Amino acid sequence: MKSRPKIAVATVSGKAYYKLVNELKSKGISFISLVPGEPIPQSIEVVLTTDSEKSLINHQQIITYDPETDPSNIVNNALRIIMSKNFYEELIIGVDPGKTFGIAVLADGKILRREEFSNIEEAIDTVFVELKRTPSKTQIIRIGKGVSNLAEEFTRRLEKSLPENVVIEMVDETGTSTLKNAGFKRKISDADSAIKIASKKGEVRLRSVADETKC
Repeated sequence: MKSRPKIAVATVSGKAYYKLVNELKSKGISFISLVPGEPIPQSIEVVLTTDSEKSLINHQQIITYDPETDPSNIVNNALRIIMSKNFYEELIIGVDPGKTFGIAVLADGKILRREEFSNIEEAIDTVFVELKRTPSKTQIIRIGKGVSNLAEEFTRRLEKSLPENVVIEMVDETGTSTLKNAGFKRKISDADSAIKIASKKGEVRLRSVADETKC
């Protein structure tokens, strides 16, 4: 039996609704849509709405969203609430370096984010943002080494400011860029490749050795 949705999106703001719903769908999170003021089912544990509509919502757990901002942080907070977690046990960020950089964020096996970036700076900034805003006991960054020069450059630049407790693993990309379907293989997006990289154990990067080579 399929479980009932625990998240409700209650807003008449077209922009807020569009961005929140797209973010929820991209993460595979079920939800219901409500008009502010409508009765809220007992199964709902958190309601997403805008600041101006908050007073119309009768619920103990409300998260307000500014439609001018990135919805991923709000949705991640809602996900933590319905999972009854103030923090995760394990955060893994998968990186697929290439012409575009695929980034995937997995927390306790749940995909929180999957995105592609056209340059290395945006990809690195995203990694640091996700490390800061997703509290977890263990933090691992898994970097695909299929394009070795880009993987090495990404890793070196990341290491300059990365906290010591964050583990870096270099991952063999074999089997991470294609998907088998009915006996045929098809190439998948860089973001989906990053998910596969995040899910694949790699070789731990020795940070002390890397630091010495910079001297």
